[in-house]
Amino acid sequence: MLSSEAQKNKNLWAGLDLTEEEKREFESTLNSGEDAIEDSFGASLEFGTGGLRGIMGPGTNRMNRFTIGSATQGLSNYLLEKFPDEEIKVAIAHDSRINSPEFTEICSRIFSANGIKVFVFPELRPTPELSFAIRELRCKSGVVITASHNPPEYNGYKVYFDDGAQIISPQDKEIVETIRKIAYSEINFEGDPELIEVLDRNIDEKYLESTLNLIPGNLDTGTGTQPRIVFSPIHGTGITMVPEVLSRAGFNDVHVVKEQSEPNGNFPTVKSPNPEEKAALQLSLDLASKIDADLIMATDPDSDRVGIAVKDNNGQFRLLNGNQTGALLFDFLLSNLKGSGSEEIKDPFCVKTIVTSDLLSKISESYGVECMDTLTGFKYIADLIRKNESKRDFLIGAEESYGYLIGDEVRDKDAISSCLLIAVMCKEVMTTGSTLYNYMGDIYSKHGLYVEGLRSVVKKGLKGKEEIGQMMNHFRENGLAEINGSRVRTKRDFLSGEEKDLQSGSISKIDLPGSNVLQFESEDGSKISMRPSGTEPKIKFYLSSRMASPEGDWGAEFAKGEELNLDFLNGLTD
Repeated sequence: MLSSEAQKNKNLWAGLDLTEEEKREFESTLNSGEDAIEDSFGASLEFGTGGLRGIMGPGTNRMNRFTIGSATQGLSNYLLEKFPDEEIKVAIAHDSRINSPEFTEICSRIFSANGIKVFVFPELRPTPELSFAIRELRCKSGVVITASHNPPEYNGYKVYFDDGAQIISPQDKEIVETIRKIAYSEINFEGDPELIEVLDRNIDEKYLESTLNLIPGNLDTGTGTQPRIVFSPIHGTGITMVPEVLSRAGFNDVHVVKEQSEPNGNFPTVKSPNPEEKAALQLSLDLASKIDADLIMATDPDSDRVGIAVKDNNGQFRLLNGNQTGALLFDFLLSNLKGSGSEEIKDPFCVKTIVTSDLLSKISESYGVECMDTLTGFKYIADLIRKNESKRDFLIGAEESYGYLIGDEVRDKDAISSCLLIAVMCKEVMTTGSTLYNYMGDIYSKHGLYVEGLRSVVKKGLKGKEEIGQMMNHFRENGLAEINGSRVRTKRDFLSGEEKDLQSGSISKIDLPGSNVLQFESEDGSKISMRPSGTEPKIKFYLSSRMASPEGDWGAEFAKGEELNLDFLNGLTD
């Protein structure tokens, strides 16, 4: 039997002024059984880590014209109330996903119908360029239509504020409350064409120039031996910027994976367009082996994350995890501070998230630079930039899920600048006769072998959401005794904001916003963190352990530690 909420929302939908296509989709859902109806209408799509994200289709719990419309009408109302005597401008971008252009048009019409000036890109563009455009055009807000690396049936709606960063508290809560008050009948879909401006190449050029300026001033990328690079946009927006920025920097041996070069929301060559997964890079690996490349880089559909592969000492390509790429970028940038006008850098700092490897903190400390910890999500990294920008200079931020930000012209993770700096780093390392693989080994030799593992447990639908809540409650109430044989000594509950020493019983406060994350640390320094994903129907378990510095080739020792971590995570979540 349908829940009362599903029945109410289903009846609401039946009374809407639907197009013929929307009517057919609605009828199809009704004919698909009670589970499908409950999933589509039993709840309302809620803002998560980055705004709205969900499966496309009819219903209050789906991405469609009305859920997109109510979010945009609510955001319009909020902006009009927040800035009553100012000109309000917004920028909108979209990726290659199904319905992304159509959703972008809906947003443009609604904003303009409310008297808001709209800047919209003429075609798909990377998410970080949207962040840049908000700042460059002095907008009050911005929206990007994307579901990042989710499967093809998903789309999403990410909201940015006037500093070019994703919304955080209190704006997120205030906007959500405004959206909840919007009835579908109150959405103004009419639009005002005079308030909609299609952007020209000027913003592209400024973004490219800003990205190229991130190259340390002591490095000459246009001369000498160039690395042979394979790049894949995995059917997404990376094709619009990565080849161009590499070319302008002097990299003339770049090979784009042809089968994945065309934007396509069906992502026909991969099961999931996620650069964290080896399967998504298989075509890149095949091409790299064929042409004897030095480096592989692949970006996700909205180009805010990048995965890379490098050659090991046997000439075989090895995929680096997000912590490893972050460690390389941290060390490379910090080691080149003296060539980057360091006399002009004031009190520099770096940032990583609480589930990202402590190796990045060790690297920063070794150069005398502070590395701050913050909650998962680049919006929190951007918040630290904003809070410190008048007195300190931000250098780099990273999260283990393959997201990096260099400099502060953009306020979200940026795979375009990351690809450029990775290419520059590869060239400089090759100039010394080494490789990125051995560079990683040098870092491990200096700081110890940090080995990470990640286990994601997928729980779909409303029932799955309840099961994820039950899993978090179990670990919150019962704790964890040990990690790989080492006794747990510290429990951190970021929801209550308390850190507890399990030996002494003493409790201290965590100076971060409340978030549904648990973290346990053992006596040997191993850490396991667990949290529900804010964008996908899954709960994530992160494990990081520190081993002795490797002797010689680090790959084999890392693989042993990785297997140990994954075995533990599998046992924990079975």
